Amino acid sequence: MIDPKLLRQSANEVAANLARRGFRFDVAQWQSCEEVRKAAQTETEALRAERNASAKRIGAAKSRGEDVDVLLASVKDFGDRLQAAEERMHHAQGELQAIELGLPNLLQADVPDGADASANTEVFRWGTPPKFDFAPLDHVDLGTASGLLDFEAASRISGSRFAVLHGPLARLQRALIQFMLDVHTGEYGYRETYVPYLVQSQALLGTGQLPKFGADLFKTSDETPYYLIPTAEVPVTNLFRDTIVEADVLPLKYVAHTPCFRSEAGSHGKDTRGMIRQHQFEKVELVQLVAASESVAALETLTGHAEAILQRLQLPYRKVILCAGDIGFASSKTYDLEVWLPGQGAYREISSCSNFRDFQARRMGARWRNPDSGKPELLHTLNGSGVAAGRALVAIMENGQQADGSISIPAVLQPYMNGLATIPNTN
Repeated sequence: MIDPKLLRQSANEVAANLARRGFRFDVAQWQSCEEVRKAAQTETEALRAERNASAKRIGAAKSRGEDVDVLLASVKDFGDRLQAAEERMHHAQGELQAIELGLPNLLQADVPDGADASANTEVFRWGTPPKFDFAPLDHVDLGTASGLLDFEAASRISGSRFAVLHGPLARLQRALIQFMLDVHTGEYGYRETYVPYLVQSQALLGTGQLPKFGADLFKTSDETPYYLIPTAEVPVTNLFRDTIVEADVLPLKYVAHTPCFRSEAGSHGKDTRGMIRQHQFEKVELVQLVAASESVAALETLTGHAEAILQRLQLPYRKVILCAGDIGFASSKTYDLEVWLPGQGAYREISSCSNFRDFQARRMGARWRNPDSGKPELLHTLNGSGVAAGRALVAIMENGQQADGSISIPAVLQPYMNGLATIPNTN
């Protein structure tokens, strides 16, 4: 959430910032709701004070043995008046909260302008896309030709946008995950954590998926539903909901491998072929919680950790800053890492690394205690894929393909594959 104090003091400036996203913040509507809330709260507080004063007067009169009938008559309807005022206040607070929960995060000044992905700014490219002396295949044709990737079986079991991996291809995905966890925990100081795959709505509200993106989530039919996590960001960041941590434990750095589940409600047929956009996929997620003064630098560091994975896998990629019209709802600044896929002849996203500043922490009540003041302050939260295992698998298949349909395994993964250097085309 955006700081309510900032909204009250600088609503027009907030509106101008959000307009860069193409989002219209109706300042007049918000201010009208705020005035109603303020008036209802003032009335409620006045009535509560009057109730307390009346109770003291009646109590004092009783202790003196005086007749209190007149005093009691004067407050006869007081409970109804107070209840009505409290209901008006709670209704106004609910309307105001609904507006504020629907506001996206403020953008950092260095986020480029633009309406869509075409305006994203490339920072640099790493590696050289491979050149083949044959027509390269995409991962679908490669995997199905060898019998190691089976979309038909997945469709019979679960429907579209699922995949079944067999044999060395399944092991390669497991190797990727183990390799990434080993690097992030052993070299970059992340604490590995295992988290629930089902969460309650409050967790998704805290990280910003709810209420806006409910259609993108899978949920159970329980009276109080559980939601399948769309990313490990949700349970890991919520580890610190309604908590205050001490300064000496910062920065907090966590890494988690989880399956992720997304309905892809808004994809409208995009990437229906293959493993690029599925309902179930695997990710290794990086999460950091830091003091406000550290989050700008932390984004660069966290993104570098994801980049290191791609570099060690020898996968060509590019780094881009998302423009104002393409950035996520909760993010103040995002870098996308896009890996080269020969089968598509294009760079495709494999990691999205974001600084949310205090946006998520305010929704969650996640704070740290500043030793200089002794007072709690909101944490800044960051996360990024370190990286998406399924898309990394796709990139390895397509970049490492050989003319005979076999797939070369990156050297750093071969120890996890029992020394296997190539996945043969067995068909």
